[in-house]
Amino acid sequence: MLKYLENIKEIEHWAVDINKRTELIENYLLFWKKLPEYYDALYNCLLNKGIGYQGLIYREAVENLNHFSENNNSQFVFAGFNALNQAEEKIIQHLLALDKAKIYWDIDETLLHDRFHDAGLFQRKFKSDWIYYKTHPYEWMVNDFTETKNIQVIATSKSIGQAKIAGSIIEKHAKESGTNLQNVALVLGEENLLLPVLHSLPNTVDALNITMGFSSKNNPAQLLISKLFKLHNNALARNPINYVLYYKDVLDILTHPLIEPFVYAGDLVNKINKNNYSFISHKKLQELHPDGNELFQLLFQKWDTTAVAVLENLSQILLQIKANLSYENEEEKITHAFVYSVFKVINKMTSYFEQHQMIDDLKTLHAIYKQVIDMAEVSFEGEPLTGLQIMGVLESRVLDFETVIITSVNEGKFPAGKSTNSFIPYDVKRELGLPTYKEKDAIYTYHFYHLLQRAKNIYLIYNADSEGFDAGEKSRFITQLEVEQQSNHHLSFHHYNPDVPNIAHEPIVIPKTESVLNRLREIAEKGFSPSSLTTYIRNPIQFYFQRVLRISETDEVEENIAVNTLGTIIHGALEELYKPFIGRLLTVSDIKSCVTKIDAEVVAQFKEVYKEGEIKKGRNLLAFEVAKRNVLNFLKLELEALEKGEEVQIIALEATFERVLEDARLPFPVLIKGNVDRIELRDGKIRIIDYKTGKVELKNVTLKDWNGLTEDIKNDKIIQVLAYAFMFEQQAKGLEIEAGIISFKNLKSGFLPFNCKQDNVANAVITADVMENYLEQIVVLLQEILDINVPFEEKIN
Repeated sequence: MLKYLENIKEIEHWAVDINKRTELIENYLLFWKKLPEYYDALYNCLLNKGIGYQGLIYREAVENLNHFSENNNSQFVFAGFNALNQAEEKIIQHLLALDKAKIYWDIDETLLHDRFHDAGLFQRKFKSDWIYYKTHPYEWMVNDFTETKNIQVIATSKSIGQAKIAGSIIEKHAKESGTNLQNVALVLGEENLLLPVLHSLPNTVDALNITMGFSSKNNPAQLLISKLFKLHNNALARNPINYVLYYKDVLDILTHPLIEPFVYAGDLVNKINKNNYSFISHKKLQELHPDGNELFQLLFQKWDTTAVAVLENLSQILLQIKANLSYENEEEKITHAFVYSVFKVINKMTSYFEQHQMIDDLKTLHAIYKQVIDMAEVSFEGEPLTGLQIMGVLESRVLDFETVIITSVNEGKFPAGKSTNSFIPYDVKRELGLPTYKEKDAIYTYHFYHLLQRAKNIYLIYNADSEGFDAGEKSRFITQLEVEQQSNHHLSFHHYNPDVPNIAHEPIVIPKTESVLNRLREIAEKGFSPSSLTTYIRNPIQFYFQRVLRISETDEVEENIAVNTLGTIIHGALEELYKPFIGRLLTVSDIKSCVTKIDAEVVAQFKEVYKEGEIKKGRNLLAFEVAKRNVLNFLKLELEALEKGEEVQIIALEATFERVLEDARLPFPVLIKGNVDRIELRDGKIRIIDYKTGKVELKNVTLKDWNGLTEDIKNDKIIQVLAYAFMFEQQAKGLEIEAGIISFKNLKSGFLPFNCKQDNVANAVITADVMENYLEQIVVLLQEILDINVPFEEKIN
């Protein structure tokens, strides 16, 4: 066979002239030429050590058959087999011929006598080829497959859909049988369905037995170890001395389901989010959480650069998690199996690295760990005689159940199809009598039909999606059952789709109750801010959540400075710079002195608002420079005005004003209250200014028609500035008032006053008529907000 492989590789390179072959090609072909030598050397080396791989052990067993049988008088019974390799066939036939063994099969007559049916492929061969059956009966053949069976074929979407349906079927059987699920088997065609299935099982399942291998690749404990490698490797690469941890890596660990319940670090998570700790030194982390328990200390202690020390640390972490798990809870039993499987891998690796200390690099350690963990499997412990049985296809052999649920009955998954990991081509396998995908499919076919053989209720679930990552078509087994349907088989087909409503999103409608009205009365007494009014216009449900229910957004680390944070910083800097001049006329020297203080004040505001966030590099450094530039440009605008001779007197900065609005149409008086960025007396007029860090143009504060003012969110800036004018009107003492916006992204336009444009004539002064029309619209809006018969209804853009 190895000579075949050499010839095949030669043929693959036939197009390359022998005189033009590169050194790489020559070495590649030389490897295949010398492969028999390598094979013999490996075989003899292993043989001398008394160890071997499976094929070597089988070969040696066959060659020593006579010696074994002559020195062993035991009787052997082989039961439940189906597919046998050539070595197994020779061993069993040798013992049968010496009358030292009995063998019992389990095959249905229907499947055995159908010469085209793959379920009987191997046993038809044994029955016809083995000399033993020339003089002995073939045991056992049964006739159970033709009995009455209820077979439901269920198509659904995706893996999660299959898990949910399997869970609902089990729940139905639990109700019918009084939670007795001993005769129910859930066979998973794909092992990665295990976790979704476990989460889909009903609470009535009080006992289950998992008898299947589960790859450690998706093991929750393995995912934790991977996150720890990521956290510590990044910390070492970033700063091995100060050991700086990235906040996302820290939060990934603290919020992991195997860690969160046992480290009690909720306060630490809140501190990280609230104070914008993007990067946290190891020392700072200990200061933030001084009461961390032993598990916390193990998770975040500095990693030694030696592999054995790292592995021992990981081993201790897993032991701490294990100590916190309970064996009384079925879910925690499964978690224990996940933790133990990774613990075994870590311990094996510790032994290996202790023997081979020259391999002492964390990158190498991580690479080896990833390779080893991919091959490791989770072994579950359970009671095979009680509860629901969850198993893989191969684990179901020779077992019989009354109710069988099989998932992933898709072509390419059950059976697996033509996938192969062998270097040996198909035609060489056929030539030498080696098993091909044909024999592999026959093994799966036998297991499938054996599950159906004595079952009464059968559920075959498959993914019907023809597109997507796990798309496929239904298995040939389903088509075969349909085409070869037995007279007593009741075969039905069902298609379950997710329950998708006709309307993608139904708007939320919250009716107003007396308690809601009481809360609105409370808000009216404390004060409706202009922003709360515009929030209602934007979306009444948002107003309901924020103001009525008082639900605030959760703190999260602001890794990059957000627009609203930048605005707060600019507002704060201007307030502090102008504070010393409140109540007197501004001078050119005042503004020039402010210019010299910009850098220090913006830094102070960043520390106040952005807490521990990083502002010395990346996008945040750019945002920091933008903040300074905006403040400088504003001061330049102010300076130009003063140099032109304008008289400016600051009256208030970031001050809170309020005024009660009373109207017979309202159920009770409403206080209008809010913070005004700046109020000044400029050339004899009161000017009320609202700073905006975004771009605002004159058209955004120009009103053409009062009707529908509070119905369109585009008018939000007009509603806000006129609210400020209403609140300050009495303090103005008859002076003319203008209110508007200064946009930092449109500073060249200067102050943008509200103006009412009627008959193509714009008037920036807020007259009594303007205020009367404005209040008329606000009262209509407040009537709607305070009307118990008008629910809060979500607006959908």
